[in-house]
Amino acid sequence: MNTESSFWIMRPFNPLFITVALLFLAILVVSSLILRKKSEETRRTVLVTACVVTFIGFFIYKYALSLDAEFNAATASMGGFNWWGELPLQLCNISMILIPIAVIRKSRPLMCFGFFIGPLGAFMALVIPGNGFDGYSLLIPRMLGYYGTHFMIVIAGWALVTYGLFRPRFSDLPGAALSLLVLALAVFCVNMLLRWSGLHPRANYFFTVETEGIGLLETFYRWIPVPLLYMIPCIGILLVYMAVVTAAFDGVEKIMAGNKKPE
Repeated sequence: MNTESSFWIMRPFNPLFITVALLFLAILVVSSLILRKKSEETRRTVLVTACVVTFIGFFIYKYALSLDAEFNAATASMGGFNWWGELPLQLCNISMILIPIAVIRKSRPLMCFGFFIGPLGAFMALVIPGNGFDGYSLLIPRMLGYYGTHFMIVIAGWALVTYGLFRPRFSDLPGAALSLLVLALAVFCVNMLLRWSGLHPRANYFFTVETEGIGLLETFYRWIPVPLLYMIPCIGILLVYMAVVTAAFDGVEKIMAGNKKPE
């Protein structure tokens, strides 16, 4: 493999991955600075538009994936491409749908979900990519679609805060954890329905049925060897993550408030 082509090979945390991550982060920072003095309506419109474009790109990417012979070969053990296996029912995909709805409706519970859970789920997909998305050129359609979609979900979730539309509070944590539990149960039922009907015999949205070789989930399954229930420890991790993030925001707000000079 020549040096030029090897540069475009995408793997978690390799130089290209870090470059792309920094590029998306720069987009978030620059857009946040530009919109800082704009009206709230303008900020909402920009974020909703970005989410709609991402959603359209998601389906274009999935269509390209359906025609990708290399991807079908890489995932042959899982049955290859199946439209019933590509529905927007993964954690990050659901966030992609909920964030613009939350912004339009000004729904704090949905924005809480989009900020805390959306970026976390998308980040996990970025650092633990599935078969066919690790070690290939970023320039092929499926890689552009996969990484572009997931990076945009991370950015959209963070934008809720950087655009000044949402501020996390400790009171949000129980509701976010409960909503994830309810959603996981609903998705588990969808998995069972797809498997029972034969539409997708290996349906595993949210990884509620199988671990698919993910080390952390395999550890949880050894602790609780029951589908769906083995993911209960994930709620504990989520609560710790949300608490740390919220505490950080509280700390920053207190520092900023203390630095303000009295008029």
